[in-house]
Amino acid sequence: MNKIKKIIIAGVVLSFGAVAGLAGASHSWGGYHWARTSNPFTVKLGDNLSTLWDSYLGTTSYDWSLSNVLDTSIVSGNSNPKNCKPVAGRVEVCNNKYGRNGWLGIASVWVSGTHITQGAVKVNDTYFSTAKYNTPAWRNLVLCQEVGHAFGLDHQDEDFNNPPLGTCMDYSSDPTLNQHPNQHDYDMLEEIYAHLDTVTTLSQSSASSAGQEIDHNNPKAWGKVIRTSSDKHSSLHELDLGKNNKVFTFVIWAE
Repeated sequence: MNKIKKIIIAGVVLSFGAVAGLAGASHSWGGYHWARTSNPFTVKLGDNLSTLWDSYLGTTSYDWSLSNVLDTSIVSGNSNPKNCKPVAGRVEVCNNKYGRNGWLGIASVWVSGTHITQGAVKVNDTYFSTAKYNTPAWRNLVLCQEVGHAFGLDHQDEDFNNPPLGTCMDYSSDPTLNQHPNQHDYDMLEEIYAHLDTVTTLSQSSASSAGQEIDHNNPKAWGKVIRTSSDKHSSLHELDLGKNNKVFTFVIWAE
C-alpha cells in the first residue's frame, strides 16, 4: 500500500497541543513487537466479523497500513466469534453479543520474550446494539484501538475528561475526533520497529502460540491488573504463563 501520511486538521492539532506532555510520551507497552526480518512487514487480520463490521475493519486495516513500517491484510477468519480463539502468527478479529460483562472492546496479545506471537480482538455487540454506541464513530474508535494494541501500541491517554488527541489510541467520552491513528502513532511504530530480527513470528509455522485461550467474561482470568484508567477501571492486565510467555489484555469499558 502506498505510504501516504495523513494530514492532521487544525482543530486536532490544537487538542493535541493541549496535552502535549501526555502525547509526547512513549506509548509502546514494554517494547513488545512482532519479530520480522524486514520492513515493511504484513500482519494478517482474521475476519470473523459480521457484515455490519466489515467496513470498519476495512477502515482500520487501511489506517494502520499508512505506517511506513507495517501493512495489514484482511484474511478469512479461523475462529468461532463466540470465543475468538487466537491463531499463531496473526490477529483474529471477532464480534458477538458477549453479554453485559462491562467491556465494549477487548484485545489479548500473546508474547514470548519480547516478541508478539498472536492476538485476539473482540467487540461486544451487546453494547454496540444500544443507541449510545451504535454509531460509526464509536465502532471506528474501538476497533482501531484494539487492533492497534496488537502491533505493540499502548494508549496515548487514559483520562476520558481530557481533550481528545485526535487518535483512536486515546480514551475519550466523545469519539468524534478519535476514530483513526495520528502521526504520533505512526512515529511510535517506527520507533518500535526500528531494528530487525533474525526470526519471524508472523506465520503459523514459525510462531509459538505460547499458551492458552483467555476467558474474556472473567476478569480474574486476565491476570494481575497493571494499570487503571481515570474512571478507576482496569485498562491493562498481565497473565504470566511461565517460561517467559505472557498474555497482555487491554480493555475499554462501556460507560
